[in-house]
Amino acid sequence: MADDLEIFYFDIQHAIDVHDWIIENSGGRPGILEIGYLESALDHIQNDVYYPTFEEKLTHLVFAINKFHAFNDGNKRSSIALGAYFLELNGFDFCVKQFVLEMENVAVWLAKNQIGKELLGEIVLSLIENDEYPEELKLKIFEAVSDGGDQLP
Repeated sequence: MADDLEIFYFDIQHAIDVHDWIIENSGGRPGILEIGYLESALDHIQNDVYYPTFEEKLTHLVFAINKFHAFNDGNKRSSIALGAYFLELNGFDFCVKQFVLEMENVAVWLAKNQIGKELLGEIVLSLIENDEYPEELKLKIFEAVSDGGDQLP
C-alpha cells in the first residue's frame, strides 16, 4: 500500500448510527455498553505511530469493534459494516463486496478466539490486495479454525 495515501476517517456518531441501523434491521439489543471502547478504537486508528498503514488501521478497527464490545449487541456485524465503510471511504470500493462476504466467517472466528489480530491482519491485507486468499493463508486459516484457535499473542 502507498505510504503517502491520505486516509479518511469517520466520527463516533457515524459508528453509532451504523450500529443502530444494524440493530433496527437485523435485531438485537440496542444501545452502547461502553462508549470509551468505541472512542478508543476510532482514536487509535488515527495514530500513525500505532497503525502506520491503511491495512493496520482497518485491522485494528475490525478487531476492536469485534472484541471490545462497545455495544450491547451487534459488535461482530458492526465491525464488518464499519470496516466496509472505512474501505469505501478510502477508495477501496473494489474489495468491499468480497470483504463483507469473507468477514462474515472471520468475525465469528475472531470473536471465538479462533483467530487472533495477526492472522486477521493477514486476511485484511489479502482482501485488499487479492481476489482470492493465497494457499499459505488458506492453510493458516484452516489450521487456526480447526485447532479451535491460533496461538494468540
